[in-house]
Amino acid sequence: MALKHIIKVPNPFLRKKVMPVETITDDIRKLLDDMLETMYHANGVGLAATQIEENKRLIVMDCGKNHDSKTKDEKHIPNPIKMINPELIFKSKEIEEREEGCLSIPGYHANVKRPNFVKVVYFDENNNKKELKAEGLLSACVQHEIDHLNGVLFVDHLSKLKKDIILKKAIKEYKIINRD
Repeated sequence: MALKHIIKVPNPFLRKKVMPVETITDDIRKLLDDMLETMYHANGVGLAATQIEENKRLIVMDCGKNHDSKTKDEKHIPNPIKMINPELIFKSKEIEEREEGCLSIPGYHANVKRPNFVKVVYFDENNNKKELKAEGLLSACVQHEIDHLNGVLFVDHLSKLKKDIILKKAIKEYKIINRD
């Protein structure tokens, strides 16, 4: 496995709507493994292929098996999920607000309103069609990552003012850091 470089705003690739995977190959399986390793290394809970400049509809997530536990002291129980060509087929009318961040906009967080429950269909790495019912954190995570595949960032769900403030600060900060 290999760590991949996670791109940051304002990289235009983050705004790209990426292409479906036509055939699930060993290269796709390796890329999914690399994405998972990259996500863990960056302390994230999700990563989309667009964030590593891959023009493929791939996402990985790990919100844990106890992701919505009320006890903060509980140890994270890993539950990695790899999705190929994920598609939301249902969104609940009930909305939940959660704090979100993004590995492509590190250091910045904001409250985002999203449907609390979704259903998503996708293919796993063995070419099996699956359906996932997700609520709470997992629901927010899968929506966030699918947004990436469509060129949408979490800040796009905020008011124009909040979005502009976060992006302006983040881009300025990343330019200063990358001068070295």
